[in-house]
Amino acid sequence: MCIHQLNLLAASNNLPISNFLGKQHPIEAHHLSSICDIMEKAMVNGDTCIIRCILVVFQVVFKFFFSPQTERNRDIVRRSGLLLWQLLMAPRDQICSEIQKEVCLAISSGLNILYPGEAEINNLLKLVLTEGERNSGLSQLRDVILTNLAEQLQNNRFGSEDDDHYRLNDELLHYILKIVVRESCVLITKCQTVSKDDFQRLLSTVPAASSCLRYLMAVQNHLLSNTILIKPDDNDDSDSSLQGETLKVQELKTSILSLATQILTGCDEVLEMLQQVTTALINSDISDREQRLKGLEQITKATMLGHLLPVLLTSLMHPNLQTLTMADALMPQLVQLVLYTSQTALLLKTQSPVFSELNSSPSCAPEQKGKQLPDERMLEEKEEPGFLTGLKIPAPWAAGKTVETVHPVRDNYKFKETVHIPGARCLYLRFDNRCSSQYDYDKLVIYAGPSTNSRKVAEYGGNTLGYGSRSVLGTGWPKDLVKVEGDTVTFSFEMRSGREHNTPDKAMWGFACTVRAQESSEDVSGGLPFLVDLALGLSVLACSMLRILYNGPEITKDEETCQELLRSKLLQRCQWQVEANGVISPALTPSPSPLPLTIDEDREFTYPSDVLVPPVGHYFDLPRIRLPPGIMIKLREISGRARPQFRPSIK
Repeated sequence: MCIHQLNLLAASNNLPISNFLGKQHPIEAHHLSSICDIMEKAMVNGDTCIIRCILVVFQVVFKFFFSPQTERNRDIVRRSGLLLWQLLMAPRDQICSEIQKEVCLAISSGLNILYPGEAEINNLLKLVLTEGERNSGLSQLRDVILTNLAEQLQNNRFGSEDDDHYRLNDELLHYILKIVVRESCVLITKCQTVSKDDFQRLLSTVPAASSCLRYLMAVQNHLLSNTILIKPDDNDDSDSSLQGETLKVQELKTSILSLATQILTGCDEVLEMLQQVTTALINSDISDREQRLKGLEQITKATMLGHLLPVLLTSLMHPNLQTLTMADALMPQLVQLVLYTSQTALLLKTQSPVFSELNSSPSCAPEQKGKQLPDERMLEEKEEPGFLTGLKIPAPWAAGKTVETVHPVRDNYKFKETVHIPGARCLYLRFDNRCSSQYDYDKLVIYAGPSTNSRKVAEYGGNTLGYGSRSVLGTGWPKDLVKVEGDTVTFSFEMRSGREHNTPDKAMWGFACTVRAQESSEDVSGGLPFLVDLALGLSVLACSMLRILYNGPEITKDEETCQELLRSKLLQRCQWQVEANGVISPALTPSPSPLPLTIDEDREFTYPSDVLVPPVGHYFDLPRIRLPPGIMIKLREISGRARPQFRPSIK
């Protein structure tokens, strides 16, 4: 335990002990050989206590005191690795779970020493990712390694020396994603297959992210945060620095596109499974069907749909990632995800009481329907309930602002505050039912404007509790909404009387008021169901990407420079073709619908609808552009060439 604490303290780079351990001389090879001898003897004798102690020693030695520089050291490292793997792959009846955990920690601590090359580490990770489900030791080693890499990656910046070490290649990421998708599907399936008691236990364990999911979260956050927060070096304005930053941004966007494509594909598979399980639960006759459908949303949040997709959707709305390449690649998957989430949200919504009440027809419905006009009946027949039926879209701006004094108010207390809600036509004030002051002249004055010089709306004071004035000002503190015209209201409260010895706190409570821009007094701070929120987020992102696709590529600097030239009707009348190398040039073959002989320059030019057959001859090999008479006259004036005169032939 003491060595474990030492190991944990040394893992922090900010503590003095880590600097102290880092300055120690490396352990000699014969000392590590002696440690291996002790381990072999303990394994033969089955001494679990010594085995655990040596495993903890391995963790400290690998991390701080050993450097495999010589061939002898490498031989000792190979021997240590064989001993660790022998313990890791031992049958479960021969090794306890505590020893297996220590073995995994030792291998993870000495990962760079036991596997010095990148290819060796990749082979190890491929082994634990592909065979981890069949062997508990490999599964635990996978979890320890990925958890350690995730923690290191969170503290690392993109493009640093250790970035390639902590961020695995695409092949290994694909294996990890497959595991995450499988784990998510299994977790959702349990909502249908497990017993009632096991389902309750399942609800109490989520949302606990697995090691594979934690690593994917770390990779995603690492890439997205660096893309959004990346800033060029202000002190270095050289071309090489700017070029390097541009390459780094492009590399980041390429990595994000690859990762986003894989995550959206995996979410597609998980949503398909979610829709199947939801349909099966709705059609089943199990006793706790409603509880399972209600808990299904909580279970879904524990999958990659809850841990990966919301962060990805939010980050893709950032201007740095709103690119044509990103939209072109992700649009098909986004559309599919919108369909899955909206359909599944609608399935769950049909089971809620709110939806049932909306779909149930009251007794007076036939009479009202008979009085409707034909057009209204037609519109009502065509209307179909969606996944937003009966839901109140959260409006944070409508939650209002609470204005209140201290409770209770003290002698000579003064309070003044102005609330401004831009764009509001009027404001609605709702007072707390505990509002009170000692005397009616300890009052609150409300003004419809930004200051106390504005129009006075109302004033309130006093209490009805039998203390102080034993009366209230006017009709008393309002029980209903108070309407104030305009978008600004000012509160001014002053405690003019001194507190009497028999006046309790409740008679000097002061006031509290909530200011809203709408008349509703209901709580508007609640959120949407998870799948509904996910469907709306996907829809917003899909619409944003669709707008990018519609607008097309951004206008280049050359196009901006040539705007006047591109607007020239002379060039617009020319027929163009794209060469094999991508160059645009005038067409060398005549159009089947040539331009008219004369074009009015002041009118908008349109191509003729009829098809004219061009004359045959070599003179039509090159495109011929007919200029309007006005332009021809100006050209002749500038050139000094007169219009040729055609003389009739004399026979």
